[in-house]
Amino acid sequence: MSITIVENGPYVVNGSAPLLEEAITPVGGHREYRVRRTFPATQTYALCRCGRTKTPPFCDGSHVTAGFDGTETASRESFEERADVYPGPGAYLLDDNRCAFARFCHREDGDVWTLTELSGDERLKEEAIKASSDCPAGRLVHYDTADGAPYEPVLDPAISLLEDPEEGVSGPLYVRGGIPLISADGSTYELRNRYALCRCGASRNKPFCDAMHVSIGFSDGLD
Repeated sequence: MSITIVENGPYVVNGSAPLLEEAITPVGGHREYRVRRTFPATQTYALCRCGRTKTPPFCDGSHVTAGFDGTETASRESFEERADVYPGPGAYLLDDNRCAFARFCHREDGDVWTLTELSGDERLKEEAIKASSDCPAGRLVHYDTADGAPYEPVLDPAISLLEDPEEGVSGPLYVRGGIPLISADGSTYELRNRYALCRCGASRNKPFCDAMHVSIGFSDGLD
């Protein structure tokens, strides 16, 4: 499986990557993913990147008439090079600040940064790791303070169209399971288990989501 970015065009997905729609759903003091629908499996398909397609989520060529500028501006430094480090007694946190405003970093007992500080308590450590592991942007990763081993969930490869009913907007593409991302220039981005791709066309950190879908009130047009 792979995702290839077309210059000023769509994301071309190869290898029959499963495609589904999920809603960010509040449950008590945290949020969970709820599957709304799955799409028929196909070997290759093109997903809209400009946010203007009339056949969501698939590209219909609207990027051409819209004059979409899809220039990739995101840093090519590795996650560990970009990330800030937040120490904790049981687990420390790396945070690269690529926020998609999905809000999984908030739990009943506090946010992921506070929970990291309290990770000497085993229950709160587990809560901290749950908060980081659910982040669709891959912004947050915990590591064991004792041996430095990462706490990263095992995820089957898939691409989700995220919907955010609380905010009344459509969110990014949540890509998981280590699907390679190939730039329009032919180079490959650092392989990540989780990342969020912009599909509203307004991100200032293309190809990755920077939560601009909230600011512009993006709706993908799916029923």
